Amino acid sequence: MAGVTQLGYLGISVRDLDSWRGYATEMLGLEEAGSAGAGSILLGMDDHHHRFQFTEGGADDIGFVGWQADSTGDLAEIAEKLEGSGVAVVHGSREEAEKRHVQDLFSFTDPDGHRNEVFVGPEMASRSREGRFVADDLGLGHLVLYVDDLERTMKFYTELLGFRVSDFVNNGRFKLGFLHCNPRHHSIAFGQYPAAKQKIHHFMLQTREIDPVGRAFDEANAGAAPLVTTLGRHSNDEMVSFYMRNPSGFAVEYGWGAREIDDSCWQVMEYDDGGSLWGHKPVRAPKAEAAQA
Repeated sequence: MAGVTQLGYLGISVRDLDSWRGYATEMLGLEEAGSAGAGSILLGMDDHHHRFQFTEGGADDIGFVGWQADSTGDLAEIAEKLEGSGVAVVHGSREEAEKRHVQDLFSFTDPDGHRNEVFVGPEMASRSREGRFVADDLGLGHLVLYVDDLERTMKFYTELLGFRVSDFVNNGRFKLGFLHCNPRHHSIAFGQYPAAKQKIHHFMLQTREIDPVGRAFDEANAGAAPLVTTLGRHSNDEMVSFYMRNPSGFAVEYGWGAREIDDSCWQVMEYDDGGSLWGHKPVRAPKAEAAQA
């Protein structure tokens, strides 16, 4: 059965593009890779042309999610499966494909209103990047979104896009479901929380070494970015990470050391430990900052 194979790119609508440019390059270590038109920037992290598109639009939320398929045949099969289930599929034009720096793509909306794109043939960067991140065939990292009905959304992504269930976590406020489409523990996760003000909870970047995570934590702790949690280790993917606030108000997880999945022997579990073996303690925002949030 054809399915997507990695989280290819994210499009985020932001209010303050200049703040994101500085945060993404200086704090996260991403590299500018041009633009997709006026009021936008593209940023890369590995050999793909880009992994992020930030567009000035005022929403401060997820705009679109790009999933890679391995072949044009798989692309067509996924589109056919969606259409056969009553999902409206919009096939991208040549101009839209060029704008995304891919060979071909189509788009659709999932049950929670998130715009998804499935593409094939990503353009590669003109030069090799420094290799700070665990990306390439595993995709850019992972994404966590809020949904209205966790069971419905998990069924949609597994049956129509080829995802496999990794595990579940109860964090005390809501239950999360984690899905993978390659050995990365999860490329996307969903939390059932209909009252959320933003659709996105966080995206994650994984570094090859632990030192960049420690240095970024020190910088955030010194005031370079508001901390959301302390350093900690997750129980399900075993990643050592911390969370910080970005210019759009949601979180970025910056981590190292996640385990990978072997589907031949993987067992789905449900964790009731809040999701962390240690750490990841909430960091209270200063009163002035909390009042502005």
